[in-house]
Amino acid sequence: MAVKINHKLCNGCGQREKSLCVRVCPGNLLYKNEDNKAEIREKRDCWDCAACVKECLQQAIELYLPAEIGGRGSTLQAEQKKDKIIWQLKKVDGFCEEFEIKTEE
Repeated sequence: MAVKINHKLCNGCGQREKSLCVRVCPGNLLYKNEDNKAEIREKRDCWDCAACVKECLQQAIELYLPAEIGGRGSTLQAEQKKDKIIWQLKKVDGFCEEFEIKTEE
């Protein structure tokens, strides 16, 4: 498992030296490439913590789920709102499901 970064959506968090996903990755696995886009060093080293998924304001990062949880090829993506995080589960067959988690205000 690992994260999938959509480079069409990623803007590298603008002109910040470190993008938000790079800053929060506990394994120091993410970096900005020469195009100012987030990149993962080694997918196999990803801890699947989803910190980068939650932090990405562009929704450019998805977490691949293990087959036992979501089915082979399923992904999880997060969207930050003011008072909640909306998690979206996407399955290979096109099925999507959303879960909302309230955050502190």
